[in-house]
Amino acid sequence: MTNTENLPEADRKKSVMPAWLRAMRPKQWVKNVLVLAAPLAAGQLLQPAVLLASAWAFVSFSLVSASIYLINDSRDVEADRLHPKKRFRPIAAGELSIPTAYVLAAITVAASLAIGFWVAPLLGVTLASYWVLQVIYSLFLKHQPIIDLAMVAAGFLLRAVAGGVAAGLPLSQWFLLVASFGSLFMVAGKRYSELKELGTEAGTRASLERYTKSYLREVWSVSIAIVIMSYSLWAFEQAKTQLWGIPWTTISIAPFTLAVLRYAMKIDQGQAGEPEDVVLSDPILQVLAVLWVIPVAVAVFG
Repeated sequence: MTNTENLPEADRKKSVMPAWLRAMRPKQWVKNVLVLAAPLAAGQLLQPAVLLASAWAFVSFSLVSASIYLINDSRDVEADRLHPKKRFRPIAAGELSIPTAYVLAAITVAASLAIGFWVAPLLGVTLASYWVLQVIYSLFLKHQPIIDLAMVAAGFLLRAVAGGVAAGLPLSQWFLLVASFGSLFMVAGKRYSELKELGTEAGTRASLERYTKSYLREVWSVSIAIVIMSYSLWAFEQAKTQLWGIPWTTISIAPFTLAVLRYAMKIDQGQAGEPEDVVLSDPILQVLAVLWVIPVAVAVFG
C-alpha cells in the first residue's frame, strides 16, 4: 500500500495541511466561485445582501463538495492507488482511514445543508440536489458513458445556479445556456485530458475506458461553440443600453473567446485534468480573465 513514506521529498514538503483537510481538496474549492456568476451577470454582486448571500453559498458549496470528495476517494481508493497523481491523495496514501473519511463526509454535508436552508430554502434544495445527484453518480452511474459527463456537468451547473437562488435573483436563458454548455465543455475537456495523460493506463479508470479521444473532442468542440455563441448573443443584447454609449459587453466577447480558446488549448495538450490547476497556474488565462471582467463589470455596474 502506498503511504507517505514512499512519497518523493518534494511531495512531503508540500503536504503542510493535515490529512483530513487535504482529503477535502481545498484547492478544488476554487470551482465554487461559480456561485458569483449569476449575481455578477445581474449586476447585483456588490449589493451587501447579495454579496453576503453569495459568500454563504460559496462556503456551503465548499462543504458539500468536500463531502462528495471524501465519499468518492473512499470508494475509489484502490483505483486511485494505480493513478500516477491520485495515489498521493490522503485516503489512497493511507494517511486518512476510510471510516474517518465517511464521518467527515457526514459532518460536512450536514453543516452545508444547515447553512443553505438558513440562507435561503432554494439554496438548501440546490445543495441537497447536488449531494444526492453526486452520490447517485458515485454509487451507480460513474461508469456509464454520457451519463457520466451529464452528472458531473450538472455539478458545475448547480454551482452557477446556487449564487442566484441564494440571493433570490432571476436566472436568464442566456446565463443558463452558457452555464450548462460551459459545464459540459469543462467536463468533456477534463475527461479528454485524463485519457490523454494516462494513455495506455486509461484502462485502470473505468470512467475512461469506454471513451475515445475523438469522441470527447467532438463533445467539447460542440460545447465550446454553443458557449461562445450564447455568450455573444447575451453581450449583443445587453449592449443596447450601456455606460457612455460604449458597448462594453460586446467588447468583452474578445477576451472571453480568447480565454475559452486558451483553456481549449490546455485541454488539447492534456493539461486540463484538474480545471482549478489550469486557472491557478496559467498567467495568460488569468490576464484574459481580468480583461474580460473589467468591461463586464463596467457594463453591469455602470
